[in-house]
Amino acid sequence: MPGAGRHRRRIRFGLPVAAAGVAAAVAAALMTTSAGAATALPTPTVKPVIAQPSLATLKKRIVGAQAGDDIAGETTKKASLSASTTGTTADPKIIGGTTTTINTAPFMAQLWYYDDKGTTSESDDIGFFCGGSVISPSKILTASHCVKGYNWAKNGVVVTSATVLPTNTTDADGTTTTDLHGGQATAVLRQWNHPSYSATTIDNDIAVLTLAAPVKATPIRMTTNGDTASYTGTPAKTAKVYGWGRTSSQTDDLSDTLKTATLPIQSDATCVGAYGSLVIKAHMVCAGTPATGSDTGTTAICNGDSGGPLVVGGRIVGVVSWSGDDGDASTVNDCVVEGTYGVFTKVGAYAGTAYAQVDDGNLSYTDNKADIYARKSSTKVGYELDSKGTSLAARVSLGDWGGVNLVRSADLNRDGYQDWIYRTTAGAVYWDHFQLNSARDDGSWVSTKIFANWKTRTRIIAPGDVTGDYLPDLVSVDSAGVLWIYPGKGNGTFSSPSRVGGGWSQYNTLVGHGDFNGDGKADLLARNKSTGVVYLYKGAGKSGTGAFAARVKVRTWGSYNAFDAVGDFTGDGKADLLIRNASNALYLYPGTGKATSEIFGTPKSLGTGFQQYDIFG
Repeated sequence: MPGAGRHRRRIRFGLPVAAAGVAAAVAAALMTTSAGAATALPTPTVKPVIAQPSLATLKKRIVGAQAGDDIAGETTKKASLSASTTGTTADPKIIGGTTTTINTAPFMAQLWYYDDKGTTSESDDIGFFCGGSVISPSKILTASHCVKGYNWAKNGVVVTSATVLPTNTTDADGTTTTDLHGGQATAVLRQWNHPSYSATTIDNDIAVLTLAAPVKATPIRMTTNGDTASYTGTPAKTAKVYGWGRTSSQTDDLSDTLKTATLPIQSDATCVGAYGSLVIKAHMVCAGTPATGSDTGTTAICNGDSGGPLVVGGRIVGVVSWSGDDGDASTVNDCVVEGTYGVFTKVGAYAGTAYAQVDDGNLSYTDNKADIYARKSSTKVGYELDSKGTSLAARVSLGDWGGVNLVRSADLNRDGYQDWIYRTTAGAVYWDHFQLNSARDDGSWVSTKIFANWKTRTRIIAPGDVTGDYLPDLVSVDSAGVLWIYPGKGNGTFSSPSRVGGGWSQYNTLVGHGDFNGDGKADLLARNKSTGVVYLYKGAGKSGTGAFAARVKVRTWGSYNAFDAVGDFTGDGKADLLIRNASNALYLYPGTGKATSEIFGTPKSLGTGFQQYDIFG
């Protein structure tokens, strides 16, 4: 992407060097009034407040990153790219294209990283830049090589809603002022990269950052697992790529202004023809026209674009991962190696694992594992049981949860902090969400009544996004056995319910949180009360009668007496299930992403004595 940016940055940021009706009656029940029950409502005693850096600190990180000359995830691997290019390295790195504004791509994010290693010497400093995409108000989709091995909570900052990169001015007294050009700087709360990411092959190059506070930027959706049309290359599909990366193979300068380019999607055969075994067809896609060997006539991704989006039809289908490099520093190379293309992580292959991070069920706020709520029957004290992957941490008291008969956790407002949904014994349903103060260093729980007269509802589930709009929904079964979906608006309120169908009273268990079959859509698990047979209802990403596919028998579990679906308990990107058996031991059934009898792997005991709890959520 050619640009008239000021030559003030000597940076090689980004890509690694590597291979790389109920109708009226029910609608009237939707309420958003403040809580005012006759009996005291539960008030969680744990505040999800993480010490957050000041804006001044975040700006210092940006300044440090701008002065850096590091490459995110730097690795090296020799490989043959084509018959005419041998002994090469693949260098994940927009040359060509046009200037655009944040209004055309409001989801674009700047990822700045700076670590001074706690020393006064600059020789060990690490500073780099990557791109990213806002996929929910608190989630950024990017590349694993921009995330793995780095402490983003301690050293990173994400800037959204800005067309231009930050600029700095220094006063006569040495004071540096950083202008974000209308952008919003936000700290990172936690990070996740695909657990099978390889820095050598650049396989599974996808990651998600959770922000310490939601941003105002408009999110973009990821494509779905079933999307094959975007990747066929025949007939040719074109995609848009966005970024602030290098505008020339002759300089390390980033573009001051957001750039975009239109790239044709290439077939797997074309991609493999250019890169050979470096390309993993199931996980990677090529886009662009063959580079010419120089800036002239080339339109390609380059350093600094790493982690940014490849967009088709308004959805992200790829993440900038790597491109060709002939390895000869004395010639024009890097992003313009003749005959090569940009390589992108194929987002459709990772829709399920990435979705698990958007709706992650994390009560502890600091890792990427879904945790358990359990209430002790004798004292009515609620406890948080945090996941350690395949075991549980010591329980944490959440205070008195008497007067309720159902509890669910879900992030209804997509702010990155888990909310509580509970039903009182009188039948009212409340939503407790944590509201940060303006300084974002403290806050309080706010209770809102969202439904009234739900005493006869036999099931209430918070499975995540059922309707396919990236907003969390609720599902319930009424006394007649009819299943209803309440489409969430992303702020704790709901649209009018849609009727899925009847016959759900045949099940004595109905649970769901997340995606059990790996297609990026929320599912349900139901157990027949007569036979003990467990069925998977695969989500279709729709409302009404087509919301779930025909049920699939996956297990028979007649003797188990409690089920809890919390999401991704192990942190591998797959939804898991927790079951209490007749001996009152709690077992983890890790998800496999398969919609068959192999839906869960070998169970792992989480301990005994779980008969003491009467509510799981």
